[in-house]
Amino acid sequence: MSRPLLPLSGFRAFEAAARHLSFARAADELRVTPAAISHQVRTLEVYLGVPLFRRSGRRVLLTEAGQILLPDLRRSFDLMEAAMGQVKRLAAGGILTVSMSPSFAAKWLMPRIEHFRTRHPGIDLRIDADVRLVDFSTHEVDIVIRYGPGSYPGLKSVLLFEEELFPVCSPRLLSGAVPLRSIADLRQHTLLHDETINFAGPIPSWRVWLQTVGLEQTIDLNRGLRFNSSVTATQAAVDGHGVLLGRSLIVADDLSAGRLVRPFAESCPAGFGYYLVYPPQVTSRANVHAFVDWIIEEAAGQ
Repeated sequence: MSRPLLPLSGFRAFEAAARHLSFARAADELRVTPAAISHQVRTLEVYLGVPLFRRSGRRVLLTEAGQILLPDLRRSFDLMEAAMGQVKRLAAGGILTVSMSPSFAAKWLMPRIEHFRTRHPGIDLRIDADVRLVDFSTHEVDIVIRYGPGSYPGLKSVLLFEEELFPVCSPRLLSGAVPLRSIADLRQHTLLHDETINFAGPIPSWRVWLQTVGLEQTIDLNRGLRFNSSVTATQAAVDGHGVLLGRSLIVADDLSAGRLVRPFAESCPAGFGYYLVYPPQVTSRANVHAFVDWIIEEAAGQ
């Protein structure tokens, strides 16, 4: 069944004019004249048989038909942009781009990435170590790994890890001038604050952990060293600069290697987890499917 010839330039002009509620601003965006926008919109209106705008003084407003058309038209443009993005990535040589936080990349992925490369030597990866929000329709990213509550509407998400919070420090602090032997001893030590995570509502923090053990009121939470990088905060703990409220996944390898220790057994859930997130349709690509399968298997063996 053949498709009808659609007035695509009219759709483009209408979407821009509807977004700005201005023919002049739509013309600036599309680099044409306002008269050209008006002509293209009029052609679309004739094609559809209904007016899409009504004028109110110098302003233009959407008619009921325009309001019906705009949301689906925007979704169509988004889908076209997403499809073109996938084609461009294929044209770039099939490089698989995975976005994640710098801390996850440094502390979890890099020690294990050789496992993936050994299993799939023909797949090239680009690691995008960034915490910015990713729009799959506009950013050249195939998969993201995000630390959060797990709600990603319209996307496939797989929980890789849940996380706990607990204090960690250099082994030297257990036998130093002021040995760290009880939770009350934290008053005599520098607290290291990892301020990387910034979600609405309660965030993983010393306050959360101290509330769990019932000592929130006895420790001065205003003092200490503060970091906007989990990797830097963890290194400060390794170097003996204080006691860090460690995130279990980020500090796991340093604990295993003995660079860090847990002075206390008490822990509390972080309330967030690491999620593998991607548009459902991208798993039709062999390199995406291979990475998804590998990281889920690797996480399960953690």
